Amino acid sequence: MINEVIKSISPKMDASIANFESELKNIRTGRASAGLVEDIIVSYYGANTPLKQMASITVPEPTMLAIVPWDKQSIGDIENAVKNADLGLSVVNDGNAVRISLPPLTGERRDELSKQAQKIAEGAKISVRNIRGEAWEQIQNAFKNKEVSEDEKYRGEKELNELIDKKNKVIEEIVIKKIAELKTI
Repeated sequence: MINEVIKSISPKMDASIANFESELKNIRTGRASAGLVEDIIVSYYGANTPLKQMASITVPEPTMLAIVPWDKQSIGDIENAVKNADLGLSVVNDGNAVRISLPPLTGERRDELSKQAQKIAEGAKISVRNIRGEAWEQIQNAFKNKEVSEDEKYRGEKELNELIDKKNKVIEEIVIKKIAELKTI
């Protein structure tokens, strides 16, 4: 019973960590990355479409992104969507592509982005703890209903704590890597 509970929460925790990683992807570092804009939603013929589904996104230079739409009619929509995404980037439409220049990060901005990354990491840890809390509740209910013994209950608690420590360590490693990326000039 306890093993099933723990096995069922591990994928949920992994999904929470994957979501955390995708949120971190949107924090820009000193280098251009397609991940910075690929999930921007573009209003295209009345339908909201992710940018990555309607254009190719390339990095011709370390501080520039080029977005080449497959349908040239959508270039104005893409330009507006990127401007409205409020990423603080300069956007230029040259008729064939949307070019985005990334200004260099100041030390102050790097610190702000590091704090933002840590805040996102804390949110991921809270999410993982909430999933653990649900599992612990299931184990306690099973104990109250005499489906598991007291020893099994405490073994389950120990396994849950080990799992959450492991997942928190993964989150911490990811955020440390991202902060190091941000601090690199």
